[in-house]
Amino acid sequence: MPRGPRRWRGGKGRGASPWRIYRFVQPCLLLLLHQQPSHGYDLIERLGQFGLGESAVDSSMVYRYLREMEAEGLVASDWDTQRTGPPRRVYHLTPQGDEYLARWVAGLRETMQALGSFLNAYDKHMEEEQKN
Repeated sequence: MPRGPRRWRGGKGRGASPWRIYRFVQPCLLLLLHQQPSHGYDLIERLGQFGLGESAVDSSMVYRYLREMEAEGLVASDWDTQRTGPPRRVYHLTPQGDEYLARWVAGLRETMQALGSFLNAYDKHMEEEQKN
């Protein structure tokens, strides 16, 4: 017997949309690091451009992803000691991370095409149902 729909656990109900893919944070971080090396706090702020701002993404999750991706060789980090204040870890994309990002993008394009087909079929069905 099928179970009910899975509840999306990201965002802890703080304005997060249920359609968001939990692991979608990972390619977003990779893209941001492709654009420029950044420290964690900056990345958290910049996730907002993908609809994943501080209210939708727990900062501990971002740091956990960064550590995981560093262990996998997708990102690397160095300590920035040039600024005033405590040193901060600055992350940058590795060549392996760049390749992984390209695979994510290809997969997302395929998913987008499948979702478009699904939505078109749904809209067509609803139009036909309203006519009857």
